[in-house]
Amino acid sequence: MNSPNDKLDSVVADARRAREQRDTGYRERALKMYPHICGRCTREFDRKNLHELTVHHRDHNHDNNPSDGSNWELLCLYCHDNEHQRQLEAQRGGGPSDRTTTPGATHNPFANLKDMLDKNKG
Repeated sequence: MNSPNDKLDSVVADARRAREQRDTGYRERALKMYPHICGRCTREFDRKNLHELTVHHRDHNHDNNPSDGSNWELLCLYCHDNEHQRQLEAQRGGGPSDRTTTPGATHNPFANLKDMLDKNKG
């Protein structure tokens, strides 16, 4: 008799295999198409650290894998994480796109610094 945990383990294993197959397909194609350089920080990769170079989907749709690679860019792990964090912040309304419309800080903690320093001198 199979336990609920066995069924869950099987589902998780199947999902991981499917993801690995999907990732291997477009990852291998992207690595053949593009130089092994991060598209943001320009860090270069070789055989030793190539596993740290990821394929980023520009439209964030992992099923959109055109054969010309136009939806991909190679990013290092750090830049890839940063890109996804920026997307999350933009979705919440606190991203870089809102910085031009959000009013800046109005308090200046150093406004009277010169007066305070002069007062301490005298």
